[in-house]
Amino acid sequence: MEALRYKIIKSEKQYRDYCTDLETLVTGNDQGENTQDEIELLTYLIEKWDAEHNSFEDVDPIELLTALMSEKSLKAKDLTQILGVSKSLVSDILHYKRGLSKEIIRTLSSYFSVSQEAFNRPYKLKVPANSHFKNASVMNTRKDLQLA
Repeated sequence: MEALRYKIIKSEKQYRDYCTDLETLVTGNDQGENTQDEIELLTYLIEKWDAEHNSFEDVDPIELLTALMSEKSLKAKDLTQILGVSKSLVSDILHYKRGLSKEIIRTLSSYFSVSQEAFNRPYKLKVPANSHFKNASVMNTRKDLQLA
């Protein structure tokens, strides 16, 4: 019986080795059916490991967003097109002046293929008007009400 070439990833070293193998397969010239199957299998195994072992809980949503932007070589102006919002809103978000809305969280989650929970975590805003709030889930929404 032939031994399996790839198995469930059980160590960090195996994970790194599989990532290297995947990169070699993707950048190689041989794109036959067997190569495509290997690429799909390795991608699945690596994604499974990532889902089980990579936690974004230590990173606030804005740090995560900037890391993902860097990974995809995106700039703030690219986010304006992805999110369909103004440059000033993107700037405010990236500088901790405004929180992420539900719609923005959905869009970012979909675009970067990350769970919504990764972006839907409390973090501290740096705007003096909002600094008394513990997290960005409560934004400065004060409205002037007129008495009838």
